[in-house]
Amino acid sequence: MPRRPNTPCKHPGCARLVPYGTMYCEEHAPLHYHDTKSTKEKGYNRRWQRARKNFLASHPLCVRCQQQGKAVPATVVDHIIPHRGDPKLFWDQKNWQPLCKSCHDTKTMTEDRYQDYHY
Repeated sequence: MPRRPNTPCKHPGCARLVPYGTMYCEEHAPLHYHDTKSTKEKGYNRRWQRARKNFLASHPLCVRCQQQGKAVPATVVDHIIPHRGDPKLFWDQKNWQPLCKSCHDTKTMTEDRYQDYHY
C-alpha cells in the first residue's frame, strides 16, 4: 500500500516537508505548542464557563462594534493580551473584553495569531 506524501509545515513562509499528520517542522513546533492542546488543557473548563456567562451578562455588547456606533450582542469573552497558558493572565478580568464572534475571529487572526518576541 502506498504511503501518503509529506506535507509542508503550516508555519507561514516555511516550506519544509513534515510527515503527513504533523502540522509543524521541529523548528516551528515550539512556537505553536498551544495550538495542539485541547480547550480543557488550555483552561476553558466549567469554572471558565461560569465566569464567562457572568461577564457577558454584565457586559452584553461587543466593544469593537460599539466603537463603530453599532449595538451588537457579545458572544465571546476575549483575552485582550493572549494568556498563552499563564493562569494569572487568564483569570485577570481587566484583561477580558466582550466581543461578537466576527470581531473576535478578526482580532485572533490579525493580532493574536503568533507570539511576538521582543529583544
